[in-house]
Amino acid sequence: MSVDRVYNVLFLCTGNSARSILAESILNAEGKGRFRAFSAGSYPKGTINPWAIRTLDALGYPSSGFTSKRWDVFAEPGAPQMDFIITVCDDAAGEVCPIWPGHPASAHWGIEDPSTVEGSEVDKGRAFAQAARYLKNRIMLLVNLPLASIDRLALEAHLHEIGQIEGSTSLRA
Repeated sequence: MSVDRVYNVLFLCTGNSARSILAESILNAEGKGRFRAFSAGSYPKGTINPWAIRTLDALGYPSSGFTSKRWDVFAEPGAPQMDFIITVCDDAAGEVCPIWPGHPASAHWGIEDPSTVEGSEVDKGRAFAQAARYLKNRIMLLVNLPLASIDRLALEAHLHEIGQIEGSTSLRA
């Protein structure tokens, strides 16, 4: 990995309407030009959850221009070659993914789905804010990794460790 290049990161989720959209926006802002984030889903809903947009707006992140799309568009010829593939939902992590050109580093950063929260508007807003916070914490660890000085094995280990921090769905036993 090199310090002088832009790293492409694909966030995957089943519906590509909430968590993966939050992650895409947050990394594109926090990556400060060193990272270019994308998102996709195995069974995209076709629309972005309005709470994802509200949450991004409230946190000062870009909230427009997102589309809910299938992940296989990133495995087609001419698609950007990914350096990292990160699943943010347990369902997508368990599915058979396309073969990604270039064999990108991959990890699972499972976060509870805020779009499944029922209740008041406050409850829904709290769930989306919490998901965004958990994702931002992971993203900040990613952008601060010394990518130019660690080998692939160490990189994958760091990515997996990041996925285990507070809020991880895989911490439940």
